[in-house]
Amino acid sequence: MDVGRIAVVVVAGSCEPGVAILVPQPASASAPRTMTLRRIVVSSLMNDDSVGAWTDQSPCLGDSCHRTVYVLISRETRPMSDHKAIAIVPANEASCQDIDAIFGTRGYPGRCRCQRFKTTSDEWWHNPISLEERIFRQRQQTDCGYPGSGATSGLVSYLDGQPVGWCAVEPRSEYMRLGQTPWKDRDEDESDDTVWAVACFVVRAGYRRQGLTYPLARAAVEYAREQGARAIEGYPMITEAGKDVTWGELNVGTRQVFAAAGFEQVSHPSKRRVVMRIDF
Repeated sequence: MDVGRIAVVVVAGSCEPGVAILVPQPASASAPRTMTLRRIVVSSLMNDDSVGAWTDQSPCLGDSCHRTVYVLISRETRPMSDHKAIAIVPANEASCQDIDAIFGTRGYPGRCRCQRFKTTSDEWWHNPISLEERIFRQRQQTDCGYPGSGATSGLVSYLDGQPVGWCAVEPRSEYMRLGQTPWKDRDEDESDDTVWAVACFVVRAGYRRQGLTYPLARAAVEYAREQGARAIEGYPMITEAGKDVTWGELNVGTRQVFAAAGFEQVSHPSKRRVVMRIDF
C-alpha cells in the first residue's frame, strides 16, 4: 500500500457517522513546514467500537479523493489530553522540523534521536557517532518531508496541528542492537522481517504525562498490519506506582500501554522488562 496515504485519528469519546473533525494535512517536500487542518466527515465505522474507517467527504483535491483514514475510537477514561483529536501519520509525511521539535535538544531523546537500537556497540559506546550524524541518520531512516516515499521508520502524532509524539515501528530485523530482551529463552529468527517491533516512544516536552503514548501504540499495530506484518512485538518496562523511571529507560514504553493496544505478554526475560506481542 502507499505509505504516504495513511493517517490515524484518535478521538476521545464516541463518534457517529456524519460527525466532522479536522486532521492535519501531511507535509510536502516543497513545503515541509506546512501543516494545515482539513475537515473530514465520518461516513462509516466497521469492525467494533475501537477500530473504524472514515472516508474523506470533502471536495476532491488532486488524487486525494476517496482517501481512507484509519481511525481508532477511544473510550478510555485515562487522561489523553483535553483536546478532542490526535492525528497520527507515517514519519515521512511529517516535516523534519516537526520531528526535531518532538525530540528537542536536551535530555535523552535529543541525544539519542532513536539511534540506540540502530547502531553498533562501537558506534554507541566506544566510539560514539556525533549528534549531527544521529540526526542525519534519523532523517534518512524516516524520509521526513517526502510523503510519497515508500518507506519510513516510525509514526508522528499531532495535537491541534502541533507535533507532539514519536513511535519507532518497523520490521524487527531493522534493529541491530535490541539486546537480549527479545531473544532470551525464545526460538526466534532474528532475520525474520515479517515480525515488526515497536522499539521507542518519545513525547515532546510540555506534553508528557497526558497518555499520548496510548494512541501511538494502537496506531503502530494498525500500521504494521497494513504493511503486511505477520506479528508485532514490544519490549516494555514494568513500572510500579509511585516509582519514577528515567526517560532513557522508559522510552521503550510501559506494559500497560502495550496491553491497552491489544498486546499480550509472551516472555519475561528480566526483572523489569517483558516481551509483548500480537500475531495477526
